[in-house]
Amino acid sequence: MILVTGAAGFIGYHVAQALLAQGVQVFGVDNVNDYYDRGLKRARLERLLPHGGFHFRKLDISEPDTILALADEMPDITAIVHLAAQAGVRYSIENPFAYVRSNVMGQVTMLELARRLKQLTHFVYASSSSVYGANTKVPFAVSDPVLAPCSLYAATKRADELIAHTYAHLYGFPCTGLRFFTVYGPWGRPDMAYYSFTSAIAEGRAIRIFNRGEMWRDFTYIDDIVQGTLKALRRPATGTPPHTVYNLGNCRPQKLLDFVATLERLVGRKAELILEPMQPGDVPSTYADIEDSRRDLDFAPVTPLEIGLGKFVDWHRQYHGVREPSVSPAREPVARLA
Repeated sequence: MILVTGAAGFIGYHVAQALLAQGVQVFGVDNVNDYYDRGLKRARLERLLPHGGFHFRKLDISEPDTILALADEMPDITAIVHLAAQAGVRYSIENPFAYVRSNVMGQVTMLELARRLKQLTHFVYASSSSVYGANTKVPFAVSDPVLAPCSLYAATKRADELIAHTYAHLYGFPCTGLRFFTVYGPWGRPDMAYYSFTSAIAEGRAIRIFNRGEMWRDFTYIDDIVQGTLKALRRPATGTPPHTVYNLGNCRPQKLLDFVATLERLVGRKAELILEPMQPGDVPSTYADIEDSRRDLDFAPVTPLEIGLGKFVDWHRQYHGVREPSVSPAREPVARLA
């Protein structure tokens, strides 16, 4: 049995679904918090719960007593895929304590559980491309220094890597961190730009573009992320200590304005743009060096942006009941400084 934390979340839902499709028993954990629409989280769970191999419990990973009790209750857990976290760069400025509680305390709690599970073979956990901060050398490689995070979210994710390294050193069980690069796709998070942009364009609302459009992101489709995660799971870290970190990205950064233009084509409407300065905690670009992932995991993202976004827009229309626009507005996008 594999324990997946954040099973009601975007990546956790897809990873659990993929494991179930392979005949693996999955024990899902999530606290189903209100950071974004709980209805979306419940809808994901409703698609997992009918599967006979899926077992779910509503638990908070930052509460040691309930999590550590699983060592006795679920001793047949052989691996952990720890994807639960408080996400979002900007929200970490508003609510820093949520990040320390979920991302740091949660990481320690899950690692404490891992060392108590006698059959555990591997602890895989989510890190983030945010750990690279404002590094100017691109593409970002796992060997690059990550000493200057630009947000508390990034700092907690870097702390997670250091904590996992320490546990691998102290207790000898394999730990693998995955630095995800701007994951998108169906059943995604409404707070992510691609989701909020799609909703706004479909509804004729303006969208805010930060750094006046001079932003690049290594958008990575969810199916590619899931395949990379499962390949990492099947290859426990080795070495002294047995801890390693990989980038999982598309290795094809897109300029944000080009990304918006692709969305306009897919949604069938022009966007009204409000160009704004850079937000605190944000970075101008992300770009994954995935040579280590290719070599060790045979990781090979295959989904072009237009195909992946097309699948997301189709899901968005279906999930939200949005009709196809009968006539695309003739007006050109309006860009104004704010």
